[in-house]
Amino acid sequence: MLAQAAQFLLDTLLGLYIYVVLLRFYLQLFRAPFNNPVSQFVATLTNFAVKPLRRVIPGLWGMDMASLLLAWIVEFVLVLALFWLSGVATLGGNWLPAAVFLAMVRLLKASIYLLIGAVFIQALLSWVSPYNAATPLLNCLTRPFLHPIQRLIPPISGIDLSPLALFILCELALMLPVALLEGLAMRLL
Repeated sequence: MLAQAAQFLLDTLLGLYIYVVLLRFYLQLFRAPFNNPVSQFVATLTNFAVKPLRRVIPGLWGMDMASLLLAWIVEFVLVLALFWLSGVATLGGNWLPAAVFLAMVRLLKASIYLLIGAVFIQALLSWVSPYNAATPLLNCLTRPFLHPIQRLIPPISGIDLSPLALFILCELALMLPVALLEGLAMRLL
């Protein structure tokens, strides 16, 4: 029972930090405005770890590889801790390669959930407060995914159904390729 509580706490606290670091990566990747309060908040929470990594890990094709590496390192540490708490890491076998691969798959899964959350918040804000300070930031994060869908599914009577279509696509991605990759990682144990 104590191990379950420790797993919950680790998964919650480190998981939240992983989402913040991934958000930093995607904010830079999609050129979101840095002077936004949300961007400043994310930068403040992650600067202590990202700035030293940037001295060693350069950017690549406009991507902040230091943020991505930090997200993977924290995810890897989380997976190792969860393995250790559940007794998997002490059983022998190939738990280290499984942990490396599972950390990558979990980052992909977190990225999809981050996209779902951004689209959901953007849709909610468009109804409640369309001129919110977070709106330009959310537009930068979701435009690359919503715009191609909006070309295929134009608004019907002024209602944009592209977020719904994106939710369906994201859930399918979580069900099929991501679940397959997760299962493959667990079989490596």
